[in-house]
Amino acid sequence: MGGKKFAVLLCAEDSEYVKKKYGGYFGVFVRMLGEEGETWVVYKVASGEFPDDDEIKTFDGFVITGSCNDAHGTDLWIRKLLILLNKLNSMKKKVLGICFGHQILARSLGGKTGRAVSGWDMGITAIHFASSTKLFSSVKVPASLSVIECHRDEVRELPPEAEVIAWSDKTGIEMFRYEDHIMGIQGHPEYNRDILTHLLDRLLQRNLIVESFADEVKANLDGQEPDREAWKKLCTNFLKGRL
Repeated sequence: MGGKKFAVLLCAEDSEYVKKKYGGYFGVFVRMLGEEGETWVVYKVASGEFPDDDEIKTFDGFVITGSCNDAHGTDLWIRKLLILLNKLNSMKKKVLGICFGHQILARSLGGKTGRAVSGWDMGITAIHFASSTKLFSSVKVPASLSVIECHRDEVRELPPEAEVIAWSDKTGIEMFRYEDHIMGIQGHPEYNRDILTHLLDRLLQRNLIVESFADEVKANLDGQEPDREAWKKLCTNFLKGRL
């Protein structure tokens, strides 16, 4: 009996910086979620690389990453990803979606996504957990945790069976769960301040944000740290069925 096996569905292009420093976003996720004796594999779904049906069966869980693409887009790879997510849902595979991953999961279940009414959310944001949620019976979760955010789209509406488990001042659906096997997180528990600062520079170069905004976000980062250890524990326990 081998250890558990997990797949990262990579929805973004790695920047040279993240490749060199962290082994790409795959490396960033494995560092956060991987434990001894496990096998981790990456599929570059944004480049059209998908697991086939036989491969899918061999995995215990899947992680869907962030992306520069819109989760409400109609690109071929996004349509293929939606088909894959429907399969994973019917097989009750554990799926954790981050940022774009959170949005595409909501869409695959029949929810609605789109541009955030409040515009970009970037920086370190306090996430408030719904007191009613049963998700964390085995893990003590405080009333709020801070996480790095970097998004301008959001989940606007969830299907009726899904439960909102966290919100923030800017975003009504920061986290949701669907039954026991699907969880979405709008923030980036895997990011550190270095990755966010680097990303700000990339967005600035692409004229997706203006310089004054980037400077403001960087200034607000000073002296703030996201609750990375708590997020690591929460995400890991969800993926490994320990909640």
